Amino acid sequence: MSRWRDRLFRMSMLTGLLLVGPVQVGCQKPLFKKNATRTQFETHDQLRQRYVPLEQDNVFGEPEPALRARLSPER
Repeated sequence: MSRWRDRLFRMSMLTGLLLVGPVQVGCQKPLFKKNATRTQFETHDQLRQRYVPLEQDNVFGEPEPALRARLSPER
């Protein structure tokens, strides 16, 4: 009976660790700020007032990639 309890205890501890581990990892602060530049090209565009945002709101108010603004030819 003792062997069965040991196995049950080990399995419950392992299951608990597997369930709690990912939750703790998800609560960390993000590495990069949202308004920080990602590449040297974004910094270059910002310095020359040619920055185009990555996302724009669609007609429903949800964010979507700003493909038309980013891929259009420069003025």
